[in-house]
Amino acid sequence: MTDNVSLNITSVALRQIYYAEKNVSHGSFTLYSINYYHKRSGHRGIKGKFLRPLTANICAKKLRVCIWPGYFSISYKNRKTGQLEGIDIDLAREFASDLGVEVSFVNTHFGIFMNDLESDKCDIAMFGVGRTQARMQRIDFSQPYLSSGMYGITHKTHPIIDSWETMDQPGVIVSVQKGTYMENAMKNSLKQAQIATVIKPGQREIEVRSGRADVFITDYPYGQKMIKNYDWVKLLTPVKATEQFQYAYAVKKDQPQWLKRVDQFVADIKKDGRLKQYASKNNLLPIALHD
Repeated sequence: MTDNVSLNITSVALRQIYYAEKNVSHGSFTLYSINYYHKRSGHRGIKGKFLRPLTANICAKKLRVCIWPGYFSISYKNRKTGQLEGIDIDLAREFASDLGVEVSFVNTHFGIFMNDLESDKCDIAMFGVGRTQARMQRIDFSQPYLSSGMYGITHKTHPIIDSWETMDQPGVIVSVQKGTYMENAMKNSLKQAQIATVIKPGQREIEVRSGRADVFITDYPYGQKMIKNYDWVKLLTPVKATEQFQYAYAVKKDQPQWLKRVDQFVADIKKDGRLKQYASKNNLLPIALHD
């Protein structure tokens, strides 16, 4: 059944036409009324009402959220506690609460999350997904809630790289993760250094620590993880800020009502202070797009 479209069901005996009309969205459902129109008398009325879930899985009272559990401060699985933590873990729970359903987290990563959305493994991706033109060809994005530039990670003792500006030189190998916005950004900006693309999320650090790469490219949240947890790390911060990439929530294409509800959630958390609250809790206030 689609919004604001006649059902085209006509009762021959009563000469009545029934049609559905959307009233309001309520939680995880949209309220519709079943209306009728009597062709002979012109009388109109409401025959009844029904609730339609915003996504099919909401029928099971569960919100399935795709996350990458290696994303520090965003959707990170703490190895010491075994618990998930980060701004999008907190906000996914808030969203499920707003919808009146339970939350279920589904592990993914940047290389496959669009496949997971398209194959209905999850209802939404909530792990700081960058809004890029390439991704927009396959999935839909909410309004942004975070924005970050790029940073480099190298050894404190690296013999020739001591700043972001000294990275692009012959012989330097720069590691980027496949499927991230950093991959295309570095391919477009580096003139002399060589790009090395890796697939597994943790492989960038391994490449740098082993000496197979000189530096890897990341964003603000992951850069903060590295300098907090490893004493060998030097964070390369550009003197001139790099292009800012906006992060948003991603859903499968052609779900306008679901996307509208996700956008409403983003607007709500900006307005009511929840975005600012959880950004502060997870040390992401500098990149939060709060009101």
